[in-house]
Amino acid sequence: MKRPLVLAILMLALLLTVAACYAGTRVYVVQKPPPLKVEVIGVAPAADHVWVQGYWVWRDNDYQWVPGHWDKPPHSRAQWMPGHWKHTRHGHYWVPGHWR
Repeated sequence: MKRPLVLAILMLALLLTVAACYAGTRVYVVQKPPPLKVEVIGVAPAADHVWVQGYWVWRDNDYQWVPGHWDKPPHSRAQWMPGHWKHTRHGHYWVPGHWR
């Protein structure tokens, strides 16, 4: 009787306190990320700048919004590939945006 209670308490503590687990450098988050925020995109600082959309980042055991910004591509043919959250059986993990 005592052992199942201890196991139940440990499982509950694990579920309440651990929202992310680490596998290598990838952080898996159990909680689904919120929908993207609607951002007001102002005028580009120059014609060659590209809007990089804001995104949610997992920090301090919660999602925090990183606002979008204008960025200059590394070369004229570069395309911005937006980051996104990917879901697996381990949870959600962030795939960073990059220039291609």
